[in-house]
Amino acid sequence: NSKEGQHLHLIVDAEPYVAKYESSFAQDIPDGDHYLLCFLSRSYHESIKTPAAHKAVKANVKAKSITKMEDVAGPMLFYSRPKGVYTGEDTKKVMLDYYLVNADQPGFKVEADINGEKHILDKWQPYYIEGLPEGDNTIKLSLLDSTGQLVNVPLNPVSRTFKIEKTPAAN
Repeated sequence: NSKEGQHLHLIVDAEPYVAKYESSFAQDIPDGDHYLLCFLSRSYHESIKTPAAHKAVKANVKAKSITKMEDVAGPMLFYSRPKGVYTGEDTKKVMLDYYLVNADQPGFKVEADINGEKHILDKWQPYYIEGLPEGDNTIKLSLLDSTGQLVNVPLNPVSRTFKIEKTPAAN
C-alpha cells in the first residue's frame, strides 16, 4: 500500500507509470508525439477500471507544453504493474495490472508472456503471480484481437523487466 493512499498513475508511451498524489501536477515530457494515459489507482496500485476513471490522449509536446491533443480513438493497451523491485513478503504474490483503452469489450484479449511462459487473459482484472524467481523477471503484454492476432496499434506489445529480491539487499 502507498502510504499516501489512492492516487493517479500517469503513463507516457510505454514508460513505467509515475504516481501522482495531487489532482493538479506537472510532468516533464520530451518534445514530440506521445500517448498519455492517466487513471485512478487504489492505494495498492490497482487501476480503477471504468470509463470515467481514465483519460487517454495522443499529444504533441513542444517546449514543455502540449501544442495539440486528441482523445485516443482506437484500442490500446498500457502496462501498469509490476515495476521496480519487490522484496521480502512482497515477492510472494506480485500483482499484474494493465489498462485497456477502447478494448474492454468482448473479442479483445491480452497475452501475458511471463519469463517465456504465455497466458491468455480474457478478463480485464488484476492477476497475482506467485513463485517468481529471484532476480530479473520480464513480462510482455500483447493486445490480441478475436482471432488471436496481434492488434496493429501503437505501443503493442509492451514489456517491462522488474526485480525480485527475496532477501532484501543490505544498505
